[in-house]
Amino acid sequence: MSLLELHGVSRSFGALRALSDIDLTVEPGELRAVIGPNGAGKTTLFNLISGFFPPSAGRILFEGREITGEQPARLVARGIIRTFQITEIFPDLTVYENLRLAVEAAMGLTFRPFLGAAGRRAVARRAEELLEAVHLADKADRVASELAHGDQRIVEMGITLSREPRLLLLDEPTAGMGEEETEHMVGIIRRLNRERGITMLFIEHDMDIIFGVADRITVLENGTLLAEGNAAEIAANEAVQAAYLGSRR
Repeated sequence: MSLLELHGVSRSFGALRALSDIDLTVEPGELRAVIGPNGAGKTTLFNLISGFFPPSAGRILFEGREITGEQPARLVARGIIRTFQITEIFPDLTVYENLRLAVEAAMGLTFRPFLGAAGRRAVARRAEELLEAVHLADKADRVASELAHGDQRIVEMGITLSREPRLLLLDEPTAGMGEEETEHMVGIIRRLNRERGITMLFIEHDMDIIFGVADRITVLENGTLLAEGNAAEIAANEAVQAAYLGSRR
């Protein structure tokens, strides 16, 4: 069974047709990139999958069950987790406190003013696991706002993992990062996908990252599906070269 399926999905905003008749299938454990020029419909696609907008037409299925038009909170509960282009963390808290609060929310403990010893230990263990997963244990006591941009994005990645995603939507995860920060993030993405089996769909503009990481690539242009394939197939596709790759030389 495919993890995610889109059948004839379209989205219009008044007279503007942002997406038109999109068919897309993502398999469990896949690492899929979504590329295309600005305005191609990439963010709109993420908004539909994560429930921020309902499609104007078409159906969306997750693990074989229809989720068309479901609210974001229900999709999070199903395991569809998303990051945004703008980093969303608690800047005045430490890295550890950011992850601890995320764990408490994921465990349904946010509105419980008092936790027993067992509960506190469970939260602490999970927060420490997340620190290790994103390689930030050595920065656990740093205030998040004092971190470099790349490390703040990685804190956000740890927060998303607290929800144990089955499908992780990453919107430009390396945007604004330097070379070393980018390598760190790419390493985390690879490891979470390969070692933990987290299926990922990510928007990215760095073609070296896309061709070096993605199992398959989906190319959008003007709200339509232009091409799909592996890195070699997309690099050799003349329509993709004309619409996107050639413009980046």
